[in-house]
Amino acid sequence: MGNTTFVIGGGCSGTLAAIHLLRSTGDRVVLAEAGPLLGGGVAYGTTDQRHLLNSRAGTMSVAHDEPADFVDWCRRRDPAVDGDSFAPRAWYGDYLRDRLAAAANRNPGRLEVHCGRITGLRLARGGRPMVLAADGREFAADAAVLAVGHAAPTDPAWARGLRGSPRYVSDPWGRAEVPTDGPVLLIGTGLTAIDVALSLAGRAEVVAVSRRGLLPQSHVDGVCAPAPPPALAGERIAPLMRRMRVAAAAGGDWRAAVDAVRPEADAIWRSLPPASRERFLRHAARWWDVHRHRMAPPIAAKVDRLTESGRLRVSAARVDRATAGPHGVSVTVDGRSCRFAAVVNCTGPGNPLRHPLVAGLIADGVARSGPHGLGLDTDEAGRLTDRAGRPWPGIHVLGPARRGRLWETTAVPEIRAQAEQIARIPVSAFAVSA
Repeated sequence: MGNTTFVIGGGCSGTLAAIHLLRSTGDRVVLAEAGPLLGGGVAYGTTDQRHLLNSRAGTMSVAHDEPADFVDWCRRRDPAVDGDSFAPRAWYGDYLRDRLAAAANRNPGRLEVHCGRITGLRLARGGRPMVLAADGREFAADAAVLAVGHAAPTDPAWARGLRGSPRYVSDPWGRAEVPTDGPVLLIGTGLTAIDVALSLAGRAEVVAVSRRGLLPQSHVDGVCAPAPPPALAGERIAPLMRRMRVAAAAGGDWRAAVDAVRPEADAIWRSLPPASRERFLRHAARWWDVHRHRMAPPIAAKVDRLTESGRLRVSAARVDRATAGPHGVSVTVDGRSCRFAAVVNCTGPGNPLRHPLVAGLIADGVARSGPHGLGLDTDEAGRLTDRAGRPWPGIHVLGPARRGRLWETTAVPEIRAQAEQIARIPVSAFAVSA
């Protein structure tokens, strides 16, 4: 067989990469995943049918030139699904696995799945990657794709003393049981907190706190009339945000203005001076996130019912300290002592730089941190750069680990475009002379 591409990470990003490599090249693909299922990851590994996609089904197909593919697949389970529907997130993991199996069946012998953890990556002669597995094996490859996704959530400083207590859930996606013999405190008010609140509905009262107390906004039923993208260019953040607000007010719905910016977001991000990006990250990123990453309307309706009934309370607050005991957790919130049955860290996925493999690559000089410490450094084509800033021809980065160089790199449409781009590059172009 010809060349081999090793895809590290079998969540959404890695599975999309493997699908497009199998479809577009004649090369062998090795897909490595330590978890129990391919195509799941943080986003699509849930089994709770109450957790819905945050994007419409019509945007979620594995290929941009097959826009109806996911909708057609969903209709085999529920004929009522259309392009505007918000399908269960668990379905999307099933869909990715189905499309991966179909690509492998059409290309027999070209896909190998490595069920295990990857611990290292070194460069052999000519810059070709050698992939190191936890079981001691080494895999020689002609190219590698880093699709490691997000790291585990980071504990707030005040919560580190709670680690090990069954009353503290550090990672809400780690399948730990949440004690519900009293109210439960969620740290964070984003989409992760919404998922956890829905899973706990009917079992416990929930209090969610964050620095600003902002919940994600909701999509609207139906599709907003499209809006032209506002003229945004690199400059100071304040006038840029003012023009964004003017564009939102001029249209029929602010969502149309936000959605119009999305295809231009990376170009806008690159055009901003570093100091302006830092100001955006400090002051405006959370406001952008709650408008950009929205809840499905059925989810928003459930959240409204929970808050109206008092089963979910959301507030802007600061946790000062916490102490776990056998019967609950004593938490000081804004100077006031409260007691909860459990505390759940809902601050969202961790920084990809904290992924053990990524941290090792940086320590070895194979990689370096990218702008603002949000992800790995890459060149414009997504090739990993080393400590000196030189791109490795044989190693590409895909998905959330490119955050910093890119702004929009965590949702399916953008990751799909990256996967399609990588699959168009012949592996023979990766080789460099020693």
